[in-house]
Amino acid sequence: MDHDDAHVRPVSAAELFDGLGVEYEHAFVRLPAQLEAIEWLTARLGAGARVLDVGSGTGRPVADLLVRAGCEVTGIDVSGEMVALAGAQVPGAGFEQCDVRAFDAPEGHFDAVCAFFPLLMMSRAEAADALKRMAGWLAPGGFLVTATVPADVEDAEIVWMERTVKVSSFSAEEYLRLQREDCGLDVLHHAVSVFAPDDDRAAPEEHLFTYARRPA
Repeated sequence: MDHDDAHVRPVSAAELFDGLGVEYEHAFVRLPAQLEAIEWLTARLGAGARVLDVGSGTGRPVADLLVRAGCEVTGIDVSGEMVALAGAQVPGAGFEQCDVRAFDAPEGHFDAVCAFFPLLMMSRAEAADALKRMAGWLAPGGFLVTATVPADVEDAEIVWMERTVKVSSFSAEEYLRLQREDCGLDVLHHAVSVFAPDDDRAAPEEHLFTYARRPA
């Protein structure tokens, strides 16, 4: 993500991803750590496992790979454009336009929740609360697989893919502490890597991937 001094009104997450559409998929679809995370997850899920994909985007690669693995997939995204694309590209899953902060599911309803980068455009307090809510949606023994851009920032204005956005995030240490202490999860794996999106408008990013489990 690039910093820029030019002041343009930051766009909302819905505006950002409505505008990007399939461009986002093309830039990020070959993200190796994400593909490894989905492979790790599907190896541990039985046929018919209920999985929630938070920030489901175009449906590719995450929902698509989960459906192919035999999972029952629900995808939510703030962008109506993304939900329409996902529904067309991955008809085997169900998608709805919804913010994770407003989504409601019964306690313990899902066998797994995937959350790849959906928390960056909300406040730290909202992101921490969203993590706790996602952990609560897990069945005992269920998995939370996430990715974020680790950074000690709150409401930082940056330019990303030629759009001005406002982002907040946590250091890697704090993000792991939130999952372990606030969410009560066992973090089974975490790793930081650098990814260069397949788009000249997006600079290389540091990514933190975590695999966690709700105690059985």
